Amino acid sequence: MSEAEKRIRDLREELRDHNYRYYVLDQPVISDYEFDMKLKQLQQLEREYPEFYDPTSPTLRVGGEVTKNFETVAHDFPMYSLDNSYSVDELRDWEKRIQRLLGDVPVAFTCELKYDGASISLTYQDGILARAVTRGDGTHGDDVTANVKTIRSVPLRLQGDYPDRFDIRGEIILPLEGFARMNRERIENGDDPYMNPRNTASGSLKLQDSSLVAERPLDCLLYGMVGKGLGAETHFELLARARKMGFKVPETARLCQNIDQVLEFLEYWDTHRLDLPYETDGVVVKVNSLQQQEELGYTAKSPRWAMAYKFKSEQAVTRLNKITYQVGRTGAITPVANLEPVLLAGTTVKRASLHNADQIAKLDVRKGDMVFVEKGGEIIPKITGVDFTQRPGDSEPTRYIDACPECGTPLVRKPGEAQHFCPNDTGCPPQITGRIQHFISRKAMDIEGLGSETVELLFQQGLIGNYADLYTLTREDLLPLERMAEKSASNLVAGVAASREVPFERVLFALGIRYVGETVAKKLARAYKNIDALMAAGKEQLQEVDEIGERIAESVTDFFANPVNRELVERLRGYGLQFSLSEEQLEGQTDLFKGKTFVVSGVFESLGRNELKKLIEDNGGKVTSSVSAKTTYLVAGDNMGPSKREKAEKNGVAIISETTFLNLLGK
Repeated sequence: MSEAEKRIRDLREELRDHNYRYYVLDQPVISDYEFDMKLKQLQQLEREYPEFYDPTSPTLRVGGEVTKNFETVAHDFPMYSLDNSYSVDELRDWEKRIQRLLGDVPVAFTCELKYDGASISLTYQDGILARAVTRGDGTHGDDVTANVKTIRSVPLRLQGDYPDRFDIRGEIILPLEGFARMNRERIENGDDPYMNPRNTASGSLKLQDSSLVAERPLDCLLYGMVGKGLGAETHFELLARARKMGFKVPETARLCQNIDQVLEFLEYWDTHRLDLPYETDGVVVKVNSLQQQEELGYTAKSPRWAMAYKFKSEQAVTRLNKITYQVGRTGAITPVANLEPVLLAGTTVKRASLHNADQIAKLDVRKGDMVFVEKGGEIIPKITGVDFTQRPGDSEPTRYIDACPECGTPLVRKPGEAQHFCPNDTGCPPQITGRIQHFISRKAMDIEGLGSETVELLFQQGLIGNYADLYTLTREDLLPLERMAEKSASNLVAGVAASREVPFERVLFALGIRYVGETVAKKLARAYKNIDALMAAGKEQLQEVDEIGERIAESVTDFFANPVNRELVERLRGYGLQFSLSEEQLEGQTDLFKGKTFVVSGVFESLGRNELKKLIEDNGGKVTSSVSAKTTYLVAGDNMGPSKREKAEKNGVAIISETTFLNLLGK
């Protein structure tokens, strides 16, 4: 190999790696200037030595190819549309239909955000991008390969292990920040702004000059592979494999073991989707098992194994008069847009959430702007965009606050987190009342006769300063309060007294430890049995508990390291609250299966699946859904899928029956 050829090959590999780190991983290791200099070196070498032409060279990202007519080609595999659902009831009905078709077998789901862009199918042959085709009518689409090659997050050459030929599907999207920047430039140049990111992304794919496409900050998010010999048994595994090949597959996808977990995912993203750098209008729910997908098949237009859940939204345009800031119970700061009143989804809207500083910067929202407001279902309205054509000439960028609006404490923002926080957790009034309101909530202590307004009143009157003070209240304290009759006072005191019987896991949830929700509280209570053992646990020990990661472990240890919180726990213990599992809960719990991982599959004679899983967890074991080399036992019942058995045999995992499992327990 000549010196020139070696230099060209090395530069190509280096630039591909930097491109992947920047556009897919979002972890650049060199500056933009250094990248551009290396790219120019490669362009010069390729001009001098055209015999070393490579169709996947990073220099082709800049475009230059002109396409007069976009050829219509047939998809190797049809691009089906998805059935839509607009309610939880419709989604549950779909799940029931699936269950009837598959029989009494467990069905897991993969949930992915539904990206609002232009659908694309990328075909790879021997690891090289062969073509990029729009969805079209589902069987035929337009070949837009030259334009798609300019999108930096689309790999021209794959890395690692990959099938000989396959298609991968996704959405070409225009991130909100890039869209806002494009519109600012158009307005400055005297041009009309683009209407929305989706149409702009779609129109970009049909531009005749690919160099114009290269100038636009398009991105490509992938969500599904089709082909033969894909080397996976589940859709979730396919997503992981696609990431390893170099594709940009959003990490927001979640594996859900049942429809209730799916609904949790929907609820979460209905309130958090505007934190994303791109538009999304729903969630796609897919049966995770590829074998089950094959069994379910397709209708004429749609796969039976997938459903798109669309978020409800209605949009209005109004003026943003000013931005104020709210403090939550954890100290999280939420910016709020105070709007000119506008009718939206049947109600008059005066305020809307702006989420965080990144959201404000991303949308470039400013005081005096005409803004687009959306309301999905019963969720608080949100600002989704700015009408740049109506921006006042004297407009100035929004400067985010640097001190708490309630107590004046300087705000902090931890690396990797979206929100700013007020660290004054023991002296900031909204944090104090917010934690008490969380403590009394239905899923926590569920104190009858006590609501949020009463908490605010009690705090303002100096009767309570934390949730432990609730247990010192008497009827005599309460009767002088406004709207507090004798019966109301008696009910409140009785409700506080009754809460002493609330079990340990709910008390733990009620303490308000950041990131410790209901499920995590249950896992910690089961793992440590009592509050003393939990308070003594270090970060490393905590992370040994199933589903407890570094962030949760750090939050728990930080909470109990604070002397104020320890004092509150001791006071609550003294008032008779439950800080250990009951004898009934402890009965039958052992460490017999500690360190062992189980997969449960099939139908069993004497035990239900959930009962069997509970026995495993009660005895210190961990239950997972898929077989791997880390699995200790596969507990096999009737009608177990063959894929689990094959994987267990391949990995040397012991396959045991229900009877053998009960023998291990000594039953």
